[in-house]
Amino acid sequence: MKKMHEYVESFGLYWEEAGLPRMAGRILSWLLICDPPHQTMHELTDALQASKSSISTGTRMLIQMGLIERLSLPGQRRDHFRVLPDSWSHIMEEKAKRQFTELRRLSERGLDLLDGASPARRQRLEEMRDYYVFMEREFPLILDHWRAHRSSQLQPERNSRDSRSET
Repeated sequence: MKKMHEYVESFGLYWEEAGLPRMAGRILSWLLICDPPHQTMHELTDALQASKSSISTGTRMLIQMGLIERLSLPGQRRDHFRVLPDSWSHIMEEKAKRQFTELRRLSERGLDLLDGASPARRQRLEEMRDYYVFMEREFPLILDHWRAHRSSQLQPERNSRDSRSET
């Protein structure tokens, strides 16, 4: 259990260094390793030794980011939280689209400002623009490759479950 808590803390620190609340990182890391994969507010406060308000704030942020979801289980009164399936590619897709597009637009604005300037002066912004044009075009293809790869990995698992249920 000590190694799990060390993992949770290191994940929280990484999250904080990325400019996000440490508690959100701790919650996310716990939801990635806990069993069962869904946890109540009480289970999160107990596992993370944190206040209900900090867990509430962290879970709300993670829900808004599209990383976790709140769910209701049949026969249980309390809500549960779990990591959303395929959340990593979805969050990267949205963030990358915005970032790539905005940085391409900013480079184009800079190039407009340098209209008529020497090629040497324009070169840095042209490189920036070309990079983000490339990323806008290629990143969706990377995500398509990821989803195809992930789907092919899950297919044998589904086939195995289906054949077991037929017997």
